[in-house]
Amino acid sequence: MSKQFDYETLREGSTYNILKPLGGMINRMFFKIRYVGQENIPQEGGFILAANHIHAIDPMVIALGIKKRQLHFMAKRELWDNPITAWAFTKVNGFPISRGGADSAAFRFAERIPAEGYILGIFPEGTRSRDGKLGKPKRGVAAIAANAKCGVLPVSLYNCDGLKKHSKYTVRFGKMIPYEELGFSEEPTREEQIQASEYIMSKIAELWEEGHCEK
Repeated sequence: MSKQFDYETLREGSTYNILKPLGGMINRMFFKIRYVGQENIPQEGGFILAANHIHAIDPMVIALGIKKRQLHFMAKRELWDNPITAWAFTKVNGFPISRGGADSAAFRFAERIPAEGYILGIFPEGTRSRDGKLGKPKRGVAAIAANAKCGVLPVSLYNCDGLKKHSKYTVRFGKMIPYEELGFSEEPTREEQIQASEYIMSKIAELWEEGHCEK
């Protein structure tokens, strides 16, 4: 269960780099993935990577587009109920979070990731889209950005064919949204967090509306 996860230790290991080429090979076999805007990914410093959510493989698809750095991401707590999936997700920088309620340990851990110079991947909608379209963001992404005092990199995932073999998957990395642009006061309010989350989602939407990359 999630209580087995070590929220005290934040690190990146070699297993991630070993498994990454395998993930790339599997993706190339099944999907036609195109990455756009990879030059917008900072090569150092901590930040939040915020993307829309369409499939369970989204964290892997995004991670494969980040060439020289590792991605940390949240996953549902139930995945840590099984020792095998718990081990696998932990080794690729996943960490458990309880859905539908406050999970202070997970949120504190999430805030440490960008604050300590790493990349935190978040899906602002909180769940996968059922129809492939964008949903309404929750305020968690902005709350974490406010506490970590970090910028946010918007990313769109576009796939209109489902997970069929050889289906197109376009990943667009946008330009970094600086922390100062999120509109937080010295003591960020709930309303500021809601507005910042909506702003972040609007930047994701701008990328998503560009559709597929045909090159």
